[in-house]
Amino acid sequence: MSKDFSTHLEAIKENTVDLISQEQLKEKLKENKPLKIKIGFDPTACDIHIGHTVLLRKLRRLQDLGHIVYFVIGDFTAKIGDPSGKTAQRPVLNESQIRSHALTYTKQAFKILRKRKTKIIYNSRWYKKMNLSSFLSLLSSYTLARILERDDFSNRIKNQKPLSLLEVVYPLIQGYDSYKLEADIEFGGTDQKFNLLVGRNLQQFFNQPPQVVATMPLLVGLDGKNKMSKSLGNYIGITEKAKDMFGKVMSIPDEIMREYFRLLTDFDLEEIKKMHPKDAKVKLAKYLVSTYHSRQAAEKESKEFQKVFSEKKIPARIPVYKTESKKIDIVETLSKMKLTSSKNEARRLLNQGAITMFDSKDLNNCSVLKKSVTFFSSPEVILKIGKKRFLKIIAKR
Repeated sequence: MSKDFSTHLEAIKENTVDLISQEQLKEKLKENKPLKIKIGFDPTACDIHIGHTVLLRKLRRLQDLGHIVYFVIGDFTAKIGDPSGKTAQRPVLNESQIRSHALTYTKQAFKILRKRKTKIIYNSRWYKKMNLSSFLSLLSSYTLARILERDDFSNRIKNQKPLSLLEVVYPLIQGYDSYKLEADIEFGGTDQKFNLLVGRNLQQFFNQPPQVVATMPLLVGLDGKNKMSKSLGNYIGITEKAKDMFGKVMSIPDEIMREYFRLLTDFDLEEIKKMHPKDAKVKLAKYLVSTYHSRQAAEKESKEFQKVFSEKKIPARIPVYKTESKKIDIVETLSKMKLTSSKNEARRLLNQGAITMFDSKDLNNCSVLKKSVTFFSSPEVILKIGKKRFLKIIAKR
């Protein structure tokens, strides 16, 4: 590490929302040794989306400056499920699901993080060995009143929704990881601030120097309203097909695009502001596809997008659905063909007038669909779903 810690300090501060505390961070940096940087993921799903990469890109930059990332896989805490921001209890995962998700998480994370500067830690390592006496000591470190200060907990109690004791102790169990690792700094999204502060307090309770807490902004999803989430269907997965990734980026609302550039790239934001929104989206889409696939894939999808949307042409290769009926349930079919993430998304697109039906022999003969159950007279039609998805429907004779 460089003796001049200002570069390290600025790298940590960039784009952070909370930094608790900057003075303690300066003291740690003055010791001129690599920081133990903690980040935790509960493998409750198998995909990492680009919202997660806001944190991962930050950590990669700090790795390049000489620091070590402790990537905590919450294989124990995943059995509880992080209640942060949740309005109901989460389903309990079994061991097989957790192991499978954990393997895909680490594989995907290494698309960004450096393996040599990353230590993968499974937190079941210490929890499986914890005895009752140690667990009771952990519980005594916090009062119930402090835990219930959380808005999501108090709201669930107020609305008479179930709140299990497991969920109540979750912040303590996650925070205990910081104590076991002797973490210097922990990163998380702004929705994780409470959990991160619990880890800091637990370190102090057990007479350990407290970690610095750094929170990062939550990336807004494709709907332009909610945070990016697989459960909401408003996400871009980093392992998605290049075509799907490119198309989803092009659907980002103009008003949130600058935030995507700020959190996901190192491009000059002043230059981006001068660009036409469509050109800026193409630039962003090509960057992300190049990063998670290849430059060749990015160029290919850029040309395909130009062909389909600027020249108003139907792609050469699109999914085909064959039926023996003269009517079709659009919602059921789109969900079955995986052209929407859920039936709810299909209904939403239908209600928004975002699904168009074309006669495949005469593309000028088209109509916007309004009802899920739809009749079609032509034996071969094409559905355009939103701006980027297509489906050919063939009626068997």
